[in-house]
Amino acid sequence: MRRRSTPESFDPAQVRPWNAGITGLGFGGDYNPEQWPDDVRLEDLELMREAGVNLLSVAIFSWATIEPREGELDWAWLDTTMDRLHSAGIQVALATATASPPPWLTRKHPEILPRLADGTVLHQGGRQSYAVTHSTHRDYALRMTTRMAERYRDHPALALWHVDNEIGCHVPRDYSDAAADAFQQWLRERYRTVDVLNEAWGTAFWSQRYGSFDDVLPPLVAPTFANPTQQLDFDRFSSDALLDYYRDLRDTLREITPHVPVTTNLMATSHTKGMDYFSWATELDVVANDHYTAAADPDRHVELAFSADLSRGIAGGDPWILMEHSTSAVNWQPRNRAKLPGELLRNSLQHVARGADSVMFFQWRQSRAGAEKYHSAMVPHAGRDTDLWRDVVALGDALQALGEVRGSRVRSRAAIVMDWPSWWGAELDSHPTQALRYMDQVQAWYGALWRLGVTTDLVPPGADLDGYDLVVLPTTYLVTDTDAANVAAAAERGASVVVTYFSGIVDEHDHVRLGGYPGAFRDLLGVRTEEFYPLQDGETVHVVGDAVGGDATADLWTEKTHGVAGTEVVAAYADGVLAGRPAVTRRAVGPGSAWYVATRLGREGLEQLAGALVAEAGVAPAVTAPAGVEVVRRWSDAAASPGDGPRSWLFAINHTDEPATLGTDAAPVTGLELLTGETVTNTLTVPGGGVRVVRTG
Repeated sequence: MRRRSTPESFDPAQVRPWNAGITGLGFGGDYNPEQWPDDVRLEDLELMREAGVNLLSVAIFSWATIEPREGELDWAWLDTTMDRLHSAGIQVALATATASPPPWLTRKHPEILPRLADGTVLHQGGRQSYAVTHSTHRDYALRMTTRMAERYRDHPALALWHVDNEIGCHVPRDYSDAAADAFQQWLRERYRTVDVLNEAWGTAFWSQRYGSFDDVLPPLVAPTFANPTQQLDFDRFSSDALLDYYRDLRDTLREITPHVPVTTNLMATSHTKGMDYFSWATELDVVANDHYTAAADPDRHVELAFSADLSRGIAGGDPWILMEHSTSAVNWQPRNRAKLPGELLRNSLQHVARGADSVMFFQWRQSRAGAEKYHSAMVPHAGRDTDLWRDVVALGDALQALGEVRGSRVRSRAAIVMDWPSWWGAELDSHPTQALRYMDQVQAWYGALWRLGVTTDLVPPGADLDGYDLVVLPTTYLVTDTDAANVAAAAERGASVVVTYFSGIVDEHDHVRLGGYPGAFRDLLGVRTEEFYPLQDGETVHVVGDAVGGDATADLWTEKTHGVAGTEVVAAYADGVLAGRPAVTRRAVGPGSAWYVATRLGREGLEQLAGALVAEAGVAPAVTAPAGVEVVRRWSDAAASPGDGPRSWLFAINHTDEPATLGTDAAPVTGLELLTGETVTNTLTVPGGGVRVVRTG
């Protein structure tokens, strides 16, 4: 698929830090001056100074403004914008302006439009109306990217290149003719011969054997279930195709501006299934992420924490950029409720607590027209005399006070293995139950650890697990031999490893591992499952055992499991067809342990089990907090002055309405509270709905 590659002369060491021109933490958002007359643009500069803005994303959706007709270019407004922002001391994450092709392009070349699996063409009129694999669209996008780079290569406001925008957001899977051709080429590179593809796809079943790569199509709408490995490989291909598009534009930028860092805004959240962001990570000079909470979810702050930790995991633990979130309501949910008092600050500082070195929003000024006119912004429709604007200014002050945390990192001794191929594979059709949702189990375990105050990294199955004392694998359906051995090694080293149902079932080709489930983890766990017994909608069973709090409920999934000698049954089914059989087991593995959870425990039972695992692994937090109070610590390896040890910053975020006290004589909280300037000795009080950040050391 790739048309271009990074120049051989490119040296990563010459890329300057994205925040080299920024003091402290970044603060700002998407800026769209093309939507406004010049008097408003001038007012913007004054408001940006008032709020303390120092970083803006510019020109994301500007292609049709820059090039209203093919070859007719208008740079004046963008030149003026860049100059004004520089004069105001504001750095720019300058976009390639390719996020939505102009109407003249799709009219001239309708063949670049993407398609759904049923052949429906997605037309111009929204955004992202392009097939990333189509050579004509790629040529035009590369041309615009080249123009942007050549024009602004030496501009002093340019801090960072922002490639396209939320790549794959609306079209994670394209079934156009261009995509079909690219899929065939991807398969040739992956399998080399069609015989190898046939073996990998199991095409002896249903007379699907291929005689040529040219006969292979994407998994279009078919009379019945499509080949599962074909579906899985199309997921892999689609993620790779979107990444290839990013790389092509990035490498164009590197040819012209090798010193400027490049990124794109990911959507690393609990609902972004389309792209395997762990495979994208090494292609970004800095990880940037967009995140929006769901107004209807009372635990939305827990999902926010998950997404922030996932962003940090994709970044390999390095600080990252929060490129977008909302000041208040969005426009695209069924009911778009405004954020609660203090929620803007809590949301923003949750991201900072978990590794973000910049807090940005969509967008700077709320639009008057267009599909997102009811999406909140830093400057609302009602203007400056609003609580929202005052909250934005207060956030700017808070981020300025927290500038010293820049570059510090979060440390964790617990990890949850998250795996996009397992996500794709576990939710394929013709499985034991269609009710299984991979992310439900990942989120359930994450939430249980969050409520116990345990900071958790999210890592791929092939990650270095040596630093973790607790490793959880929720529904890791698909796993390679190498990754399975990596997980086993963690237990052999001394970690507590937990594997849940429908894990280790297939290899990378979606071929079942024979001999009994859970396949790749059978020997590690010391269990063997004969059959799955998924439960019907509304059906529950009881599970009994001290590890789950005595008596717990479970639903969705059970299985007929046997433990081998040396495997302890720590919880069993109390009723149902499998009464008396193991539901949760534990096996000692050298100094470590391997646990198997063969059912979906309810929240209370899962939290009891998670508590037992946290105690066994010794990963309980040093500072305990009341329910609903989130405590995270960032660490710096740099000493504050000669002879000092590393600094740390304790973030305490109170998601309740009542004040909370942290710290005891045995585990005091001591240091300087940065948001109020108060000295903390022994105990810290966090007001209801408030945030406190204490520098310790």
